[in-house]
Amino acid sequence: MSRSASLAAYFRAAAWRRLDRVEPNDDDRNARSALALLDAAAYAADLPEDDPLIIRLDEAGCFGLLGCDEFDPGEAGERLVRDWSGGEPHELLLAIPQAMTTGA
Repeated sequence: MSRSASLAAYFRAAAWRRLDRVEPNDDDRNARSALALLDAAAYAADLPEDDPLIIRLDEAGCFGLLGCDEFDPGEAGERLVRDWSGGEPHELLLAIPQAMTTGA
């Protein structure tokens, strides 16, 4: 699986987790987050492997050791993705390495 495909799969799985959440009175927050993550997944799936965003995620260590292509943004990156409520897909991709370095 390519890194772009792995990234897209990660975002799709995160979107499904948001859709599966049942929270009374969430004001459609989970649905909006799921749509934003699906948008990010579609965006990521179309990125070439040499795209600067993919390279930046790789340099941040999001694709594991020894050339593993499975996307893993670490705890801080997971938290960012889990709480993502919307914005442009590239903004999410730019925010993940920053979250990993700051722990935010």
